[in-house]
Amino acid sequence: MTQSERCTSLPAMAFAPGIRQFVPRNGIHRAWWVAFAVVSALVAAAGFRSSTGALLEPLEAEFGWSRATTSGAVTANLVLYGLTAPFAAALMERFGLRRVMTIALLLVSLGAGLTLVMTAPWQLWLLWGLCVGIGTGSMALVLGSVVANRWFATRRGLVTGVFSAASSTGQLIFLPAIAMLAAGPGWRYAALLTAIAALLLVPLVLVIVRDRPADVGLEPYGAEATDAAPMSPAPVASGARSAAAAARGAITTLGEVLGTRAFWVLAGTFFVCGWSTNGLVGTHFIPAAHDHGMPQTTAANLLALVGILDIVGTIASGWLTDRVDPRLLLAVYYFLRGLSLLVVPSVLGPDIHPNLLLFIIFYGLDWVATVPPTMALCRIHFGLERSSVVFGWVFASHMVGAGIAATYAGWIRVTYSDYEAAWLTAGGLCIVAAAACFTLRRSVSHQLT
Repeated sequence: MTQSERCTSLPAMAFAPGIRQFVPRNGIHRAWWVAFAVVSALVAAAGFRSSTGALLEPLEAEFGWSRATTSGAVTANLVLYGLTAPFAAALMERFGLRRVMTIALLLVSLGAGLTLVMTAPWQLWLLWGLCVGIGTGSMALVLGSVVANRWFATRRGLVTGVFSAASSTGQLIFLPAIAMLAAGPGWRYAALLTAIAALLLVPLVLVIVRDRPADVGLEPYGAEATDAAPMSPAPVASGARSAAAAARGAITTLGEVLGTRAFWVLAGTFFVCGWSTNGLVGTHFIPAAHDHGMPQTTAANLLALVGILDIVGTIASGWLTDRVDPRLLLAVYYFLRGLSLLVVPSVLGPDIHPNLLLFIIFYGLDWVATVPPTMALCRIHFGLERSSVVFGWVFASHMVGAGIAATYAGWIRVTYSDYEAAWLTAGGLCIVAAAACFTLRRSVSHQLT
């Protein structure tokens, strides 16, 4: 047995700080196991968020709440989900990935579980908005950005594509089951499913996830260990002072980038991305399809199909981001998405027909394909060190857009008794976003990772 093989046969915790652990040629780098645990957590976080559309009508039927009330709770969830992201990125820098992920999963489980006993709208807002919003926001796509930047020196575009697809995988796994439970034994069983799934992931995170490769004596995946300087685990601060410093760091970074055109273009286009995905389709597609006579379970299965297709589309987008100008990719994605949303009012109906299926396929491949090129542009314009926190603020804009769209679409439905204006508005915004991508400077917008 060679020295490197003997190293990899020892437990990770046996390595002293600064000692490299080398992986044999036939071994699997620890980065991929960390990525697996992170993907699992992202799937669980997506599970409850994807359930909201399937639970709107059951909640309204049981408690007599209006669409405005339930949509408002979804808005609170989406906005807090987004606004938590930049602070979560800063807290991960201070306290580490494992601690933040563990607390976030426990918070999601608590918020989902307590919905079983709620009786008033303010409790819905508190549990969906505050608990689940903050918990899932702490495991938003900014988590994927942090892991990709720390654990991978190469394949970052591909890895961020996988992390982005994880939200669709959660939709794929949970949404059909949630819709069936809501239509059968009741929506409480659906909420309980999410609470248990989040809780079961806590041991996985505690066993596998480490904050940095140096913590287990490793170089990032793809780095040249022989050329790297000696490593040591990053210090972890503690206490209220560190939490305050993390928050100040996130706000300071925002202040530094607010004056740049790149930030406003990325934040503005991602605002539209959130509007046209989580806010409109993720929240209102099922009730909109039900308005046209389609059973909720059928509509939920179609939305799950979007999740299946997005896994393919987003991973492919990550692969393309390593090779193609990300500015061009974003423009194409937003333009095609806008065209697909403009035709929704004419394809919804009581049954699945070829035109509706074509929309689902077309839209599904584009669902969050925007994430890998947006992350890449954050690294290009703001540097590797700041990119995760900057992307956190860009992602916050995404979820603010989603929150506004959820309320706006609910208001459109109450006012006009249909969603047509909401679909047309989203389509128009996507086309504007496509044009905005070309305002980024070409000289710095294309850089391979």
